[in-house]
Amino acid sequence: MPTTNEIRNGRTSFFDGGLVSLIGWSVLGTIITAFSFGILYPWALVMIYGWKINHTVIDGHRMQFNGSALGLFGNWIKWLFFIVITLGIYGFWVGIKLEDWKARNTTFIN
Repeated sequence: MPTTNEIRNGRTSFFDGGLVSLIGWSVLGTIITAFSFGILYPWALVMIYGWKINHTVIDGHRMQFNGSALGLFGNWIKWLFFIVITLGIYGFWVGIKLEDWKARNTTFIN
């Protein structure tokens, strides 16, 4: 929820995450992905994206990310299967599918 000073200044949309936290989550995600040879990339993606969304306020409404790594992992396997059987062509749609999955798992708290 925005503070009284932010509302007075007309600032009802903002991001309240810090640089040190972002670096920490990004480094952790990179380490986890590297040590699992990419298998845990969906978990790292959910962790970092969730942090970003959970620190975002739009028009005075805080956003919340409800996606799970397990839910993304199932889609990830399906998308990789389609990439293989289409000889890579489906890869052009994976970015769009990922953004759609993120949007479906993002809500406003208040």
